[in-house]
Amino acid sequence: MGIKALGYVVIETAQPDKWDHFLTQVAGVMRAPDAADGAALYRVDARPFRFRIEHGKREYFLAAGYEVADAAALDALAGAIAKAGRPVVQGSADEAAQRGVAAFFRTSDPAGNGLEFFHGDSVTDVPFVSPVGVPSFVTGEMGMGHAVFSAPNFDECVTFYRDVVGFHETDMPRFELFGPDGPSMGFAFMHADNGRHHSIALGEGPIPPSGAVHIMLEMPSMNEVGKAHDRMKRYGYPESATLGSHVNDETTGFYVQTPGGFDLEIGWDSLVIDPENWETTRHEAISVWGHEWAWMKAMSEQQQAAAE
Repeated sequence: MGIKALGYVVIETAQPDKWDHFLTQVAGVMRAPDAADGAALYRVDARPFRFRIEHGKREYFLAAGYEVADAAALDALAGAIAKAGRPVVQGSADEAAQRGVAAFFRTSDPAGNGLEFFHGDSVTDVPFVSPVGVPSFVTGEMGMGHAVFSAPNFDECVTFYRDVVGFHETDMPRFELFGPDGPSMGFAFMHADNGRHHSIALGEGPIPPSGAVHIMLEMPSMNEVGKAHDRMKRYGYPESATLGSHVNDETTGFYVQTPGGFDLEIGWDSLVIDPENWETTRHEAISVWGHEWAWMKAMSEQQQAAAE
């Protein structure tokens, strides 16, 4: 039992037009034909979709969908998750077809973060064409990218992802985000059975109203990251973190707030690991340079104003 990669994400929104503009004009992904149930689908490669945008009454990240090897692996994982006390809801044949998979089920981690697991992925013969000229995204065996959640019951969730689901610890740091006198926060960066540094990550803290912290797409060059950064500024989307380079996965990029309230990390040149022989690291810093976070900047400005 093991996880192959992040296959897709499912998002609920009451403002599908805003998501359409954000995904096509900022991220540069391709609109695909809608699903049979009316969900809007968006591609970054040969897979029928990577973003499934469902129309609803709220702005919420519903699920990250991860692929397993085959039907036996999916059944075994469903049994292990049910034994661990988490709900397992089997998707119908129609729902599986709408996801371009042979079978899938829905569940959640011990913090309530939404997950789907599937097997039997598919591809389309229709070429990927970005509406803003992005030549490609870095996917393949490493999957769509990564998803990051929060968990107030951090240790319990790490155990769930490692011992029940089958992710592996890549980097397990504690960061002093509020300075040396503030509380430290645990983070878990975990890899699947591929070379991407992490396909899922957890931060110790309450689940945000959006249902997720961020998701990540990897561009093929720094030029494409820069052009996406320009598009973000041109259309006035909030920058959550300035351009910078991470210590642990070596990704250079920036963060932009999506219409759903969580962030999209757009990066380049991420570290590719050897998943079978990787030894867990514990880095002490988030970034080598850059990444001025909007919330940190706002907090600093408030402190300066109070001191004046």
